[in-house]
Amino acid sequence: MPDALPPQGHAVNVSVNGIAADRLRSIVERIERLHEERKALAQDVSDLFKEAKSAGFDVPALRALIRVRARDPGEVEEMEALVEIYKLALERG
Repeated sequence: MPDALPPQGHAVNVSVNGIAADRLRSIVERIERLHEERKALAQDVSDLFKEAKSAGFDVPALRALIRVRARDPGEVEEMEALVEIYKLALERG
């Protein structure tokens, strides 16, 4: 049977089936805060893409550029070389 709950106003780390409730609550609340921060950041990114679009930039091209910049430069060079080879093959075929 789980430990009895303390009288209201007392902070005691209650353990249910070996799970420390205070520790679990802390982890869950931190994850929830991070989810909220991520949601706010996603909105900020969306706003920036809207700003870029209103300034005349092509949003899909910006997204592609950001993906390329996030990759390892060696991988990008290899991919670009393969794309060129494929383009040449299609032009000649």
